Amino acid sequence: MTSKTRGATECFVYMTLPGETEAVTAGRFELATSRQGVVTGRFVYGRSYLARPNAAEIDPVELKLGSRTYETVLMKGVFGALRDAGPDYWGRRVIEKHAGLPEFGELDYLLHSPDDRAGALSFGLNQTPPASMRRFNQTIDLEKLQVLADALVRDEPPAPGVGAADLAQAEDLLLVGTSMGGARPKVVVEDAEGLWLAKFNRPDDKWNVARVEHTMLTLGQACGLTTAESRVAAIGDREVLLVKRFDREKAPGGYLRARMVSALTMLRADDSLQSRERWSYIRLAEELRRISADPKRDAAELFRRMCFNALISNIDDHPRNHAVIAPDRDWRLSPAYDLTPSSPVSIERRDLAMACGDLGRYANAGNLMSQAARFLLSTDQAACIVDDLEARVRSTWYEVARECGVSDADCAQIAGAFTYPGFRA
Repeated sequence: MTSKTRGATECFVYMTLPGETEAVTAGRFELATSRQGVVTGRFVYGRSYLARPNAAEIDPVELKLGSRTYETVLMKGVFGALRDAGPDYWGRRVIEKHAGLPEFGELDYLLHSPDDRAGALSFGLNQTPPASMRRFNQTIDLEKLQVLADALVRDEPPAPGVGAADLAQAEDLLLVGTSMGGARPKVVVEDAEGLWLAKFNRPDDKWNVARVEHTMLTLGQACGLTTAESRVAAIGDREVLLVKRFDREKAPGGYLRARMVSALTMLRADDSLQSRERWSYIRLAEELRRISADPKRDAAELFRRMCFNALISNIDDHPRNHAVIAPDRDWRLSPAYDLTPSSPVSIERRDLAMACGDLGRYANAGNLMSQAARFLLSTDQAACIVDDLEARVRSTWYEVARECGVSDADCAQIAGAFTYPGFRA
């Protein structure tokens, strides 16, 4: 982690290339502010990087391999792929609490994040990247990390008796990228199998979120979706969801890292209200068709995922919760993650976070099928997928939930999320 970076206007961008475990310098990024206050971000690949036979693009949308200087004034001058590798809401909160800086610029957030963020990028002030730390929390540390996470949620200091070494663990809560979560407390932990994203329950949760999200990932897989591997671990009288890092693969020399770009970046969008019109499954399907190594498969997978989200009332399906990854040279749709049901009051109409058909965000079977061709599906193929998913979700969600350890009381809480009446209105 870099210290004393406030006021930095440029940094080096490092990349761990496919098949390797050590980062190399890919290029240089800088932010410049005009007299009118307009912030422009500039990125240029290094000549020595471009000369590498295995050089890989940072992303397939804005920063393709080339010798030109790329510029953007969007998102405070930060390119989408770089933003994806920065801290999310939770990470920013921890940085602000523990970095000791009076104020933060966008580069400060990038430079204060640990090396093991989502994807294959990292950042620093030196032209030569630092050696990989390869130090991770172990799953046996989860109870201590839960205590620290609770204190951060309450905006309180840790309990008396927590030493300086334990306080330093709070910084480890940053070991996660924006594309793999949102505002929930979380940390990366390691066991014999590899790296896992540990997502903690909060005291104010309406139900056991760890068990319910594990259920949705399991149910999604049973419905034919490609989902992230997950399990639930007990820590004292609490539980935590462990989601396997699909952007990492354990290797003899460390970890292979897959490049990863969020759908927010692919859609050339941001989190502002003005950008919401670009939040669209249809647009995302078209982008996938352009960059995917297997566009027909990925477009159909995205369609299934969109329908599944509608059938479980996952209204948190925003573009940060979709991504593409490149473990090697080729890009493909990532496994599904962050599948969470909600319990909206309305039984007549529910909306997804992204547009899904002719009628916008309406989570309705007819609307979902209205743009089937854009997902490279015929009307009959789309109808079969919708019918199959609806039948499976309706008939199996309770059984899967109970098998995953969700209590009867929590099942009653989430029951209204599944195949709501308005789905076939």
